[in-house]
Amino acid sequence: MMNHPIPDGWERGENSLQKCFTFDSFILAMVFVNTVAELAEQQNHHPDITINYRSVTLVLTTHDAGCLTEKDYTLAADINEIPV
Repeated sequence: MMNHPIPDGWERGENSLQKCFTFDSFILAMVFVNTVAELAEQQNHHPDITINYRSVTLVLTTHDAGCLTEKDYTLAADINEIPV
């Protein structure tokens, strides 16, 4: 596991970073998910996304490395910059 600062609001597990976001409506949750998708595509690093009505849980890990890498921390920090 990397010894790296955890971006605000994220929780670090053994091999992942996770954060749950809650929105005022389903449509706002979907707008957020689409924004995350665009960002992830730009970075060629894709989170696992769970959508439950107005809440969105993101899990970041580098699947091909089997652990957390710089990609995960960078994407988490960039996701935190998305206005919610």
